[in-house]
Order: sequence, then structure tokens, then C-alpha cells
Amino acid sequence: GATPAAAPVAAPVAAPKAAKKLFKVCVCGGAGGIGQPLSLLMALDDRVGELSIFDLTIAMVPAEGVAADLSHIERPSKVKAYSLDKDDKPVDKLEECLSGCDLVLVPAGLPRKPGMTRSDLLGINAGIAKNIVEACAKHCPNAVVALIVNPVNSVVPAMGELYKKKGLDPMKIVGVTTLDVVRANKFVHEVTGAPLEEIAVPVVGGHAGETILPLFSQVEAMKNVPADKLMELDKRVQDAGTEVVNAKNGKGSATLSMAYAGARLGKAVLAGLSGEKGVEEYAYVGSSVTELPYFASKVTFGLNGVEKVHPLGAVSAYETERLEALKKTLQGEIEAGLQFASENSLQ
Repeated sequence: GATPAAAPVAAPVAAPKAAKKLFKVCVCGGAGGIGQPLSLLMALDDRVGELSIFDLTIAMVPAEGVAADLSHIERPSKVKAYSLDKDDKPVDKLEECLSGCDLVLVPAGLPRKPGMTRSDLLGINAGIAKNIVEACAKHCPNAVVALIVNPVNSVVPAMGELYKKKGLDPMKIVGVTTLDVVRANKFVHEVTGAPLEEIAVPVVGGHAGETILPLFSQVEAMKNVPADKLMELDKRVQDAGTEVVNAKNGKGSATLSMAYAGARLGKAVLAGLSGEKGVEEYAYVGSSVTELPYFASKVTFGLNGVEKVHPLGAVSAYETERLEALKKTLQGEIEAGLQFASENSLQ
């Protein structure tokens, strides 16, 4: 008779994939010029399960409109909007928005208008940042709070000290300086032709003008670039924001590249929180790398946010000179922030 057909071999049953931890992220100022593209980029991140978009009712576009728009994107993140009147206190109204947040990105505050000093700006924007940070302290005290509020050099120390006063971890407050790194990388690529994936310029110090110090001496691609060209590039990284302001002809500042850089930092924070090892990014944080209490340098992000703040490494004679000069400027800007913190507290 016919030989019986061999029984089909059962396909091995695939082990169920361990569900990836999804995070809740809030963008405060999410309907603004930086906030909208930043919200888009965070909605695209597959680690984000929930995205809160918060803004004021006076925003150009209602936060609800931005959330409705983003909710149509082919990503699993659930997007929800929250709007407040400018006189509402975020701490009283943002419980649902912020509860359970792992990361709060804050592209809020006013841009600097012509004729405005940094201290004028600090007066306004530190107040705006404080209202948001106060709400985070109450509703998501363990979240990493990434501040894109100018002047960053003063606002971050102010908010870090307010967290400390409240008994919270000031290292949860992180100043976003990633755009300086992004710009430096791109400019080095343009000057040297080296592939972008091989360029990682350390940019340290602060996040304004001469406090921004790219350490080109640590960049392989810059080894043969003459000193004058190097100084030119150093200056270009410091003034890059002005290039965009001028090109936008009074109608805005860097929003798209800032959103890209903010998302780059945000993704690093989430990668660290999810347990990935060796996640490094540059940021402006509480620091003992120099004698200043806040400083931007390389940071490792881990399960609790900032895990390690790295020293600067070897610097050239030119960079040492720049470093000493910028410390004086940065110290004054940090002191302005500490002054604000001494005169205020979180409820």
C-alpha cells in the first residue's frame, strides 16, 4: 500500500515578545513654534505610549488642534490636549496631564525681543518655568524635566534649586543644550567632509553666546584644520542662533532644528529609562565637573534619568583660555538663577 504521508512538522510556537515599556511624555508649550514639531517627533517615537500636549488658550493654535492632528499619525501613542487660561495655575489644573509622566519637555516662555536684555527675559521666563516646574513637583516628581526656556543658563539653576528646596532631586531638571552639539556636528561635516556618523563634537559650558564651547581638539575630523578656521567655527557655533533669527527676518528664531535637538535629548532620556546601557548626550545639569554648580557636559542617562556627569577630558590651550573666560560669564548667569530661587518657592 501507499506509504503514509509524513505528518507535517508543527511550526515552533514563537515566544510572546516581552512588551516594551511605553512612556508618558508631556510637551508644555506644545502648540508653539518649537512645541508643534517637537510634539510630532515625540509622537513618532515608538517608546511613547501617551503624549500630553499642554499650552495656553492664547496660543496661536489650540493645543486640542495639535493633538487632533497628531492623533491621525500611524503610531500607537495616544495624544491628549490640555489648555489653560494664562491666569490659571498649572499646579491646580494639570493633574491629569502630568500624572504618571516620565519625561516633561518644556519649550515654553517668550523668545528674546530686540532691545530686551537677558535679565528682562529671565524675569518673565523664570516665572513661566516655575509655574510648570511647580506642577511637575506635585504631579510627576520623578519625571525628567527638560527645559528649553531661555535664558537656559539661569533658568535651569533656578528650577534645580527650587526642586532642592522642595526636597526633590535637582538632577531631574535638565537644560537642553543639544542644539549646540547638533550644529557643531553639522558645521564640522560641512568644513571637513567627514561622514556625520563619525562626528560627535563635545560642546560644554552653557547655552548662550560665549558660554558655548565646542571642544574641537577632541574631534578626529578637525585634526588638520588650521587654527584660524577652528576659531571661525567656534564663533559660528556660538552665534548660530542669530543666523536663523536673521534669516527669518524678525519673524522667529530656531524652531525646527531646536525641536529636532529637543527630541534627540528626549529620545536619549527614554532610552536610558527603558534600561538601555551607555546612553550619552550633552546637557546642562547640576555638576561638580568644574567649580561652577551647573555646567553642560556629557551625561549618561539611565533608569532614573541623569546617571553620571562626565568630566571634560583633555582640552587645548585655546580651549582652556576660552573655558576660563566663559566660567566668569556663566557664573554671573547662574547667580541670577540662584537669586530667583532664593526669592521664590514651589507651593
